[in-house]
Amino acid sequence: MTTHEHKIPLVIIQGPTASGKSELALRLAEHFDGEIVNADSMQVYRGMDIGTAKPSREVRERVPHHLFDIVEPDTPFSAAEFRERASRVIEDIHSRGKRIFFVGGTGLYIKVLTRGLVASPGGDETLRSELEARAEEEGSVALHAHLAAVDPVTADRLHPNDRLRVVRALEVFHLTGRPLSSFHREHRFADEPYHCLKLGIAVERECLYSRVDARVDRMLAEGFVDEVRSLLAAGHASACNAMGSIGYKEICAHLAGEYPLEEAARLIKRNTRHYAKRQLTWFRKDSEIIWVDYPGNFDSILTTVMRFYH
Repeated sequence: MTTHEHKIPLVIIQGPTASGKSELALRLAEHFDGEIVNADSMQVYRGMDIGTAKPSREVRERVPHHLFDIVEPDTPFSAAEFRERASRVIEDIHSRGKRIFFVGGTGLYIKVLTRGLVASPGGDETLRSELEARAEEEGSVALHAHLAAVDPVTADRLHPNDRLRVVRALEVFHLTGRPLSSFHREHRFADEPYHCLKLGIAVERECLYSRVDARVDRMLAEGFVDEVRSLLAAGHASACNAMGSIGYKEICAHLAGEYPLEEAARLIKRNTRHYAKRQLTWFRKDSEIIWVDYPGNFDSILTTVMRFYH
């Protein structure tokens, strides 16, 4: 097993949307002569600045930022691609003797960065179509029962209505003769490539929801509607993956005449609050995260990071 001394150290700042991650990352990067790397699945897209709360140009001039504005909104970008690009950025920053601070609320990105990707087999379109047809004919509960018979561990963690993942788990079993859970079990023992300090910003829920509402109001005041209008005019269809994200889909619907701006704002606030709740659920499953109070206890956070480096 590789020792921590031979692994590149990463500080990863995570937490729900509007919790103050970017500001904390900036202060730490400035204090420790570091550089910031994006771990937010929406901030990789060019032209999507206001609606993703991307760091301003001024902020990015204070400290080097990486993996922002790297693909067009209609270009698919996977967690595997993120990991590949992130690993190259890590090597580059480390080779220059700088500290590395990842920041973002996309739990899957952080997971593949720190744990890698499960080496399960590729897909089979014919088999998948057969399984999906079976789900249509017999129902999701019956398909889930089939999974429980061959892979009870995976079935136990998947809801019967999560048809996409149930089908994928059955696909893996029928292609390999092995349950998907066995691939996950093997992967759990794989060596972790980096020495990580995971910091999560703890925010009381009502306070967080208040911040979310204020952020949405600020985005609209800063020209969010015009940003979406420009993206549509540039040919990025409202149906593309990035434009279907929270905020953009509601403004697209408003511009299409489906409802007034006031209703769009209400929906964005509601859907963002729901998303923040899902983020918290994801992160609370990670026992490695050290939850911190920010901005209330910055000195304590500094001490934690200093100890990590030494």
